[in-house]
Amino acid sequence: MILCIMNTKIIQMTEELNCRVDELKEIEIIRVNKDDLDEWNIWIKIMDKYHYLGSPKKIGAEIRYLIASEKGILGAMGFSFAAWHCKDRDEWVGWDKDTRIKHLQGIVNNSRFLILPQVKVKNLASKVLSMSSERIKRDWEEKYGKEVIMLETFVDKRFTGASYKAANWINVGQTKGRGKWDINHSNSLSIKHIYVYPLVNDLQKALGIKKRKEKEKDWVLKEFKNFHPGDKRLQNRLCTITRDFFDKPEANIPQACKTRAKTKAAYRFFKNKDVKMEDMLDSHKTETMERLKKESIILAVQDTTSLNYTGHEDPELGFIGDSPNNKGIIMHDTMTFNTEGVPLGLADLQLWVRDPKELGKRHNRAETPIEAKESYKWLKSYKSLIPIQEQLKNTTIVSVGDREADIFELFQLTKEIENAPKLLIRARHNRKLKEEQQKLWETMMELPVSGKMIVEVPRKPGQKKRIATLDIRFSKVKLLKGKEYIEVWSIYANEPAPPENIESLSWLLLTTLETISFEEAIEKIKWYIIRWQIEMYHKIIKSGCRIESRQLNGLKSLRACIGVDLVVAWRVFYLTKLSRQEPNISCTVNFQDYEWKALYTFVNKSKNLPAKPPTLRELVHMIASLGGFLGRKGDGEPGSMTLWRGLTCLSDIVKSYLIFNPLHSLTTPALIMGKG
Repeated sequence: MILCIMNTKIIQMTEELNCRVDELKEIEIIRVNKDDLDEWNIWIKIMDKYHYLGSPKKIGAEIRYLIASEKGILGAMGFSFAAWHCKDRDEWVGWDKDTRIKHLQGIVNNSRFLILPQVKVKNLASKVLSMSSERIKRDWEEKYGKEVIMLETFVDKRFTGASYKAANWINVGQTKGRGKWDINHSNSLSIKHIYVYPLVNDLQKALGIKKRKEKEKDWVLKEFKNFHPGDKRLQNRLCTITRDFFDKPEANIPQACKTRAKTKAAYRFFKNKDVKMEDMLDSHKTETMERLKKESIILAVQDTTSLNYTGHEDPELGFIGDSPNNKGIIMHDTMTFNTEGVPLGLADLQLWVRDPKELGKRHNRAETPIEAKESYKWLKSYKSLIPIQEQLKNTTIVSVGDREADIFELFQLTKEIENAPKLLIRARHNRKLKEEQQKLWETMMELPVSGKMIVEVPRKPGQKKRIATLDIRFSKVKLLKGKEYIEVWSIYANEPAPPENIESLSWLLLTTLETISFEEAIEKIKWYIIRWQIEMYHKIIKSGCRIESRQLNGLKSLRACIGVDLVVAWRVFYLTKLSRQEPNISCTVNFQDYEWKALYTFVNKSKNLPAKPPTLRELVHMIASLGGFLGRKGDGEPGSMTLWRGLTCLSDIVKSYLIFNPLHSLTTPALIMGKG
C-alpha cells in the first residue's frame, strides 16, 4: 500500500495521529531516490520545516529515508559519513589516529532523524531506529561498497536521547561544541551527546584494534587518591576501612573490621589529628568533578537531615528537633545527579551542632540577618557550586531545593554572579507580585492550562501506587519583597481531580531557567522529581550504613567516620542507578575481576566461567538476588537497600573464592591494602 502511494505521487503527511505503535498495521522505511524530485523535495520540506538543523546544505555521501505507514508519512531520517574526529567517541572505540583514518569509513552517521510533531505514537522512534540499523547497513554497502560496522549520532543537549537509549544505542560522551569548520576553536556550537550502535559482535577486531584488556579499577583507591594527610599509611588505612565498611555496611565498626588489630587501627585513624573529614571529601569531590564533566545538565540537589546521637554522652553534641534532650548533628548535603537520576557525588557538605542556648529563639528571626540564620545553609551550598560552574563552561548546573529553600536572598544571589548556576525551587511563600493585583498562587491558578502531564505516584503507607494527571501552567513572574523584585519563571502543576479521599498533588516551582514552552515546563518538573532521590540517599546513610549507631568518642572522630560512611553510601546508590542507565557496560568497569567471578560461580553453582564478563546490570541483579531480589517480570529493577543487603553477602563469597583460587590473592588490591 505504501509503495502504491509513493508511485502514484499521492505523497501526503500524516494528520494528527495518537495511538499505540502496535496499532500501526505496517511501518516501512522507504529509501529516497534523488532522481525522483517528488520524494527528494518532500524529504527536504520535512527537514526544513520541522528539524532544528534543517536539511543538509552540503551533500556528500548520504542516504535518505522517509518513514511511512498506511496513515501517510510519519517522519524522515538521513545517514552520512561519520565525524572525522570526536574525542569521546575515539576514546571509547580505543583506536589511534592511524587506525581511525584507515577504518573511519566503516562508521556511518545518523545525521538526521525526525518523527513529525503531529505523530504522537509512543515507542515509534525507537522502533524505527531498530528497523533502520540493518537497512542502512545493506543499502550503504550496496551504494558505496563499504561494510558498515557501527552507527553514530549526535543528540543536542536540549533532547534526552530517550529513543536512542530505548533502541540500545550507547551514550559514549559529548562533543566540545565545535564543528568541522571551527578552525579558530571558538566552540560556538551547542554541546551534543554522542551515541553509537555497533553492528558487529567484536567491534575492536572489525576496526583493526588489538584486543584490549579490561582494566580492573579499585574504586576506593580512585576515590581517595587525592587524600594526602602527610603519612602514606593513613591513606592506606582509609582505603582499608572504606572497603571493610562497604563489605559489611550494616555492621558496627568491630564487626566490619573483623579483627581486633584492624578495629583498634580504625579507632586510632578516626582520632588522628591529621585525619579530617573535609580532606576525605575533597578527594571524593575531585573525582566527582571528573564525572560531572561528562554531563551537559547537572542537578545539584541540596537537603537537610539530622543525625541522632541521643544515646551518646558527648558534651560536644548539640540539640536536634525541638527538645534539648535530643542530641545530634545537623547535616546539609548537596548531591549531584544527571538527568537520569544517577548520583555523581557530593558537591558540598555542611555539618554543625546547635547551641542549646539558641533553643526557643525563633521569635527573633525577623531582626536576624540571613548570614546569621541557619537557613543561610542554602546560600552557602549554592555558592559552593559557583567555582564548579566556572570550570564546566559547557555544562548547566541547576541547584534544586524543596520549599525550605524558597528564600528571596537566594534568588537575589543569582543576579549578582555572571554565568551563575541556575535555581529550581519549590515555592513555599505566597509572595506579592510586581505589577499584579493578586499574589503568586492566585495568579498561577488563573492562567490557562498549557497541557497535561501524567506521573506515577509511588506507594506510601495507606496508599497504593497510582497514576495522576496534572494540569500544567507556566509564566514569567516578578517576585516582590519590599521595594525589590526578582524576575523568575513559575511552573504550576496541579491535579484537578484526585481519587476520593486522596490529597491532590500540587507543585509550584520557581526557576531561573528560561521556560517559554510546555515542553520546557515538563522538563523542569521531571528534574524537580529527581530531588526525592536525595531522601533515598539519606535513608541509605541511616538504615544502610547505620551512621547513627557509630560508637565513637568525640565530635572529631565522629565526623571522620561520617566522611567514610557518606562515600560508601554514595557508592551503593551510584551502582544501583548506573546499572539502570548503562545496563550493558561491562561489570569490570566497576568491579574487580575476582569479584564478578566469585559471584558468578556462587550464583550459578558452576566453575565454568563465561568467555565474556557479565554486564553491569546482570552483575547487579546477581548481587541483589543475595539480598532477596527475585527478578520476577513485575519486580522491576532492584533498589538500593536490596543491593546493600546483597553486598553484605558478597564479601564472604569473595573471601571463600580467593581461598580456593589463591592465584587471585597475589594481585588483589583489597588484600594488599588490608596489610597496611
